[in-house]
Amino acid sequence: MVRRVALLTAGGFAPCLSSAVGGLIERYTAVAPEIEIIAYQHGYHGLLTGNSVVIDDEARANAAVLHRYGGSPIGNSRVKLTNAADLVRRGLVREGEDPLKVAAERLRADGVDILHTIGGDDTNTTAADLAGYLERNHYQLTVVGLPKTIDNDIVPIRQSLGADTAAEQASLFAQNVIGEHRSSPRMLIVHEVMGRNCGWLTAAAAQKYRSWLDTREWVPSIGLTRERWDIHAVYVPEMAPNLDTEAVRLRRVMDEQGNVNIFLSEGAGVPEIIAEMEQAGEEVQRDPFGHVKLDTINPGAWFARQFADRIGAEKVMVQKSGYFSRSARANETDLELIRTMTEFAVDRALAGEPGVVGHDEENGDQLAVIAFPRIKGHKAFDVFQPWFRELLNAIGQPFSADPSV
Repeated sequence: MVRRVALLTAGGFAPCLSSAVGGLIERYTAVAPEIEIIAYQHGYHGLLTGNSVVIDDEARANAAVLHRYGGSPIGNSRVKLTNAADLVRRGLVREGEDPLKVAAERLRADGVDILHTIGGDDTNTTAADLAGYLERNHYQLTVVGLPKTIDNDIVPIRQSLGADTAAEQASLFAQNVIGEHRSSPRMLIVHEVMGRNCGWLTAAAAQKYRSWLDTREWVPSIGLTRERWDIHAVYVPEMAPNLDTEAVRLRRVMDEQGNVNIFLSEGAGVPEIIAEMEQAGEEVQRDPFGHVKLDTINPGAWFARQFADRIGAEKVMVQKSGYFSRSARANETDLELIRTMTEFAVDRALAGEPGVVGHDEENGDQLAVIAFPRIKGHKAFDVFQPWFRELLNAIGQPFSADPSV
């Protein structure tokens, strides 16, 4: 018999966390109002420290309000339960303690029967580690995760929560930033989009931005042209553009239009940047999960340096849309996906079925609870999809897939 459910959100923000929390609360209130719900504050950080709040009657009655906000009302953090050294350094566990045991004992002490994790591949692989520990130690608890990542790169899930909204918001961001293209002659604008290992978000944002261009009116005689507002290059981690030939192509664009606009995944060119830094003896900083801290290596600035002189740019602007996009409230497409997934997650959790909820690409896109061992991160964006090839063709960019991806 289920008596208490716990929720946590973890990892980076995405435009779904607040709504997903609201959806879970609404569903439990509708189908099992007698079950108590608690929320661990700041994800696994709160689980380790015992920092939680009870979802009271007021929160239940007003859960629908959460659909109208971005961010996470219960807080996030980046905590890897298998990285004991990092957790000791941060004061979350004591030297010699097993973080998985600390987390499990907290769940046991709190009387939690179901744990819902809302996060990306790191969050859900951490949930898998925790679920495995609980099972090995005969603690009956059902862990059901929801897939959150704006990169849309969780294997084998077709569409993660918040990704569509993030692409829409990145397009909106670009609509303002690219307006800067006439602020100086020969302007180079690099729009850096999130996407550490996967180019889906950048590609989807570019597609949405160009769809917005289709709705605009232009006045060429005064200089207001689609060509100047258009995207002139899209670079994603799954591609290996020849920067020399691209510089020649973009120099031609600059000479003809007076500006160049680039959409860039933050993960594009990272191996080259790391190699350059290490050769120069510079430290490459990494987070507790072992990921390179991309804000410390600035891929957008690196790409701008590769092109600025060669295309004759007089002014360079690098703008990052990541935080603008990931903290937005969910759009209508994501709200419907969140509703479907949260309702399914609650129903399957009550049935005792652990895993991560998602449309399973390896089983006909069927909505299912996917077993934790099948969940992996860093799903590559399929650059061979017709819509992406058509986008590159429309902007005059040669296709150059990276054979190593």
